[in-house]
Parts: sequence; C-alpha cells; structure tokens
Amino acid sequence: MSTSLSFPGLVPGGEVMTDQGLRSFWVAAPAVDPQAPQSDSNPNPNNPLSPESQKIKKLIQVAVGVLFSKAGDFLMTTRPPGKVYEGYWEFPGGKFEANEDVSQALRRELHEELGIEAHDIAPWRIECIDYPHGLVELHFCKVKAWSGEITMKEGQSFAWQHLPLQVGPVLPGTRPVLFWLEQDGLSNS
Repeated sequence: MSTSLSFPGLVPGGEVMTDQGLRSFWVAAPAVDPQAPQSDSNPNPNNPLSPESQKIKKLIQVAVGVLFSKAGDFLMTTRPPGKVYEGYWEFPGGKFEANEDVSQALRRELHEELGIEAHDIAPWRIECIDYPHGLVELHFCKVKAWSGEITMKEGQSFAWQHLPLQVGPVLPGTRPVLFWLEQDGLSNS
C-alpha cells in the first residue's frame, strides 16, 4: 500500500490475505471525539486501530461500476434507505453472490439497482476498506456501454457528476476512485 496517498476519512490499515493473494486495505475512520480522555487501560473503542475494533471480520466482495456518459461525466447514486451509510453518495454495485465473478455480479447489481443491462465492463482496480460493519473488498470496473434507461429501483437518488463533486456526503470507499479519476484528468476544474 502506498502510504503517500491520503484519503479523508481513511487511514492505512495493513494487509489481508484474500482468494486473490495479499491485499492492502484502508480503515474507514469513524468520528472520534479528540477531547475524550484516552489511556492504554481505557482505549477509545471508536479508534479504528484499537484492539476492540480489530476483531476478525468476514471479507465481503463487492462489484462496483463507474459508469461514464458520452460527455465524460460519471454516475453516482445514494445508498438506499435502511442500509448502512443510508443517503451517502457512492458508485453503484453490490455484493457478489455465490459462484459469481466480478462481471456477473456487476451486471446483476446494475440490473437490480438501475434497470440497465451493462455491455462493456472493464475491471479497473481493487481496494479493501475496513468499515465498522465488515472488511469490504471493492472490485471497481469502468462501464462505458449499457442499454436501457436508468431507473432507480431501490429508492436512491442519482446524479451525473464531474470533479469537483456537487453532491455529498461521500461513502469512504468512494474516495480512492475520485482520486484516481482526478489523476486520470477527469476533473472539470
């Protein structure tokens, strides 16, 4: 993991062994009250590096689509009502089901969430984020071709965006993608 990178709300977490080998991961840092007294005998359980927060977690594999319009904008959606991080902005996608690869999972998720059929899925990057609810391995894919009209099927909102974003708050796992897009020159600033 390159520790020279910095993503607000994320701290380097270390490495974890997955089916695909050793992966670096980031820890989604919860809000911690800097005024709260802390000691070795009474550590802050909200600190992502405290022993209380470092329990063994199941690896959750998630396929994520970064959909690009012909104008070069990218699609962002909100987390659905009733889900963890409800209302936060993210890229669409979801958990792998049994025996799915990343393309199959992403095609299914985009159909279920957005009502579209993805045609051009290109695996892009993989990041691991250690959220309070689980260690999530995010398989980011670029999606440049699909059929059907985008229809939000789970009560979310959507917006075509460019950098700098006009929406927020943003899910911590989305921040690395925004950095990569900026590095690729996809900013309109």
